[in-house]
Amino acid sequence: MMAGSPVFLGIIVLLSAFLAPSVGGRAMPKLADRKLCADEECSYPISMAVALQDYVAPDCRFLTIHRGQVVYVFSKLKGRGRLFWGGSVQGDYYGDLAARLGYFPSSVVREDQTLKPGKIDVKTDVSVLGGWQGSGGRTLRL
Repeated sequence: MMAGSPVFLGIIVLLSAFLAPSVGGRAMPKLADRKLCADEECSYPISMAVALQDYVAPDCRFLTIHRGQVVYVFSKLKGRGRLFWGGSVQGDYYGDLAARLGYFPSSVVREDQTLKPGKIDVKTDVSVLGGWQGSGGRTLRL
C-alpha cells in the first residue's frame, strides 16, 4: 500500500536529488586528480576574472556564466582537466542571490586581478565542487 502512494514516491524522488551527480544512473568521472589552490581547503579565491563570452553548463558540475560577469576563481585543475577552472559567480545584484559554484573552461574568462597565488597543489576528491553547499544540499568541492 505505502510503496505506491504519491507521498512515498515523492520521498524517493527527493532523496535521489541528494545523491552524487550521475548521468543515466552512473557516477560522473572526475575531471582531474589534482588542482592548484590559494590554500589547502581551496576556500580563498585565487583571482577575479571577467567572462569574455557566455558559457552554458552541460551538467551540474559546471557553472553557467554570462559575458561580462565577474567570476571568482578558486581552483585551477591540473593534468587531464587543466583546461577547466573552478569558481563562483554572484547573481545580478550582489547579495541578492547565493553564489553559484562550478567548473568552466579557462578560455571563456580573462583574469583581471590576482588575489592570492594558486600555488598549493591539492588532491581532488570524489565530491563535485570546495566545502560549499551547492544546490540540492550537496557539498561541493572546487
